[in-house]
Amino acid sequence: MLNRFFRVLPTQTSHSRIRFFKMQSTSSTSKRTFPPRYTSQGSEAADRLAFVHILERLKTQKRTGWVDHNVPGPESISDHMYRMAILAMCTSDSHLDISKCVMMCLVHDLAEAQVGDITPREGIPKAEKQRLETEAMHNIVHEMLHDSPVAQRIYNLWQEYEVGQTPEAKFVKDLDRFEMASQAFEYEKNHGMEALQPFFESSIPNIRHPEVQQWGQDLLAERNEHQKSVANDQGKL
Repeated sequence: MLNRFFRVLPTQTSHSRIRFFKMQSTSSTSKRTFPPRYTSQGSEAADRLAFVHILERLKTQKRTGWVDHNVPGPESISDHMYRMAILAMCTSDSHLDISKCVMMCLVHDLAEAQVGDITPREGIPKAEKQRLETEAMHNIVHEMLHDSPVAQRIYNLWQEYEVGQTPEAKFVKDLDRFEMASQAFEYEKNHGMEALQPFFESSIPNIRHPEVQQWGQDLLAERNEHQKSVANDQGKL
């Protein structure tokens, strides 16, 4: 699968050098820039630590949609993935591989450590976004984790989510939608924000897993009650 996007230079060592495309947006409307890709130091220990350190970006990078809507103190990428992982543990669906779902939640946005949280308003075509994220994952798999069994496990989970055909991948995608809607409601409630309706419209109606659908309906009911309460309080002023 990876060779569809990259050409591996022949080598006899385990630390293959990869010839990458340039990691920059080809869209004339996007101003996003990307940090330089990591190059293996030839040491498993040093390269593994490089992976540890790049994970820190997921803790500090804020989710673009919230930044664009001027949300105070917006969540980070890893905040989003962590709650998804906990939600995966809450399902009662015995047909799902829950351990796989939890791990998939924790890696599904891993490429954003390198390319950031790219959103549609940036004008980067979907195919370009996919290319950039695949390059980022390839860099992690080969240059940092040396194409090890750990690297392959991470990449395979990420790729399964991207393809979106297995029950686990579909379930995790629904958690992605539900978690975003939950966060939108919390920002409405905690900050009195009134411009977050698009986050609900692009998430809840697209949820397909029955249990997560019910969670979504419960959330909308709670939101409706909150809006009524706010309206009543304003009417008393």
